[in-house]
Amino acid sequence: MTAIVTGISLGHPASTVDQDITTGGLHGTLSMPTGVGPVPAMLILAGSGPVDGNGNLPGAQNNSLKLLAQELSEMGIASLRVDKRGVAASKGAATREEDLRFDTYVNDAVAWLQVLRAQPRVAKAIVLDHSEGALVATFVAQRGGVDGLVLLAGVGEPAVRIIERQLSAAGVATAFQEQSRHIATSLERGVTVASIPLGLMALYRPSVQNYLMSWLPLDPVTELSKVTCPALVLQGTTDLQVSVDDASRLASSLQGSALLLLEGMNHILKVAPIDRQKNLITHTMPDLPLAPALVPAIVAFVRTLP
Repeated sequence: MTAIVTGISLGHPASTVDQDITTGGLHGTLSMPTGVGPVPAMLILAGSGPVDGNGNLPGAQNNSLKLLAQELSEMGIASLRVDKRGVAASKGAATREEDLRFDTYVNDAVAWLQVLRAQPRVAKAIVLDHSEGALVATFVAQRGGVDGLVLLAGVGEPAVRIIERQLSAAGVATAFQEQSRHIATSLERGVTVASIPLGLMALYRPSVQNYLMSWLPLDPVTELSKVTCPALVLQGTTDLQVSVDDASRLASSLQGSALLLLEGMNHILKVAPIDRQKNLITHTMPDLPLAPALVPAIVAFVRTLP
């Protein structure tokens, strides 16, 4: 089912209590609606790269995931948003880059899901993952114990193709794009590459190649087709990094999943024009509110869960 959403109004705001939680050296923030009764709860996972639990990159604060947690709590849904291993308050739990694998993040997310389920008021647990990290949530859902899955701006192609798209969109020189394609294809086959051009070193440095070899072969569409819990795919129409086609691929892979397109929402969940420069400005505007249709769409999905 596909729908384009421009606005929804649901429920009445509630107060929120935030609590810091640490487990295994990892840091998270539990946002709980005030009261004593049972509530649904959402594990919020950030996308790839050094993104913290609030949705921020170093030097680029947008507070997208912090705002999401706050608004969900106001609508009666608890959430646990977490700093990934090696990022922000979880920096002390960093794994040597050479030892990092995709499963490292999946295992961490599974552990956080257990923490969330152990909270006394949590009645059901939903996992939400953003952007290229949506694949983590998919693997968590495959392991069970998940009542619902929300893929927010999730990519719908293997990472090799996503890297190609993003380098092209950023205007990277054709020669570098061709070199990147050769390197990524080799890593996808499990073969390391010793000689990396300086301009691509940040992306393919030797210390990160083990991680890339664990991640590049994975196909989000194939993996999502193995999930058995209800799923919601949400995608903004002015997202410069992930497309509506990505969302359609994901939703078509899982029978009974719902696809909602949020008109005018960009990659960091804010209303923005399609113009690239004007769109990117919002990535450093932490006080800009979330797209108004986003949280009501999530709340509506949560209310359909058994």
